[in-house]
Amino acid sequence: MAMPLLERLIGVPILKLHDRIYQGTNGRIGHRIPGGPTTLILHTIGAKTGAARSSSLAYARDGDSYVVVASKGGSDSAPGWYHNVRAHPEVEVNVGPRRFRATARVVEAGDPDYPRLWRIANDMAGNRGRYIEYQKRTDRVIAMVVVTAVG
Repeated sequence: MAMPLLERLIGVPILKLHDRIYQGTNGRIGHRIPGGPTTLILHTIGAKTGAARSSSLAYARDGDSYVVVASKGGSDSAPGWYHNVRAHPEVEVNVGPRRFRATARVVEAGDPDYPRLWRIANDMAGNRGRYIEYQKRTDRVIAMVVVTAVG
């Protein structure tokens, strides 16, 4: 199932604007989206290019870790940042303006933590049930990534 027209025409441009502001202010503006989820900036190294990449992502908390979902809006392919963390799990994260080193752990179906983390991700404020809806759009099982600060 394709992304709905309204989401493509309004939602995607708004998210792109949010990304530019959040990343452009190095996390000072955009951590909390009014009425929406809290977001972090995930800094990765490109799996193929080796180039620095940054992605603004909604997150849920699991203790001291952050849970992000590799949904890509329910696309049949995973987002680029997901492939980057698989290749290079040493990442950096901005949570608001605070930037720190972290390790990313991929959690896929079959992992004992998957059902619990899937519930946590779908219960996050401002994002309730969104990933369940995205999962209905694709045959791939949407993976998650748990990001934990180093040190």
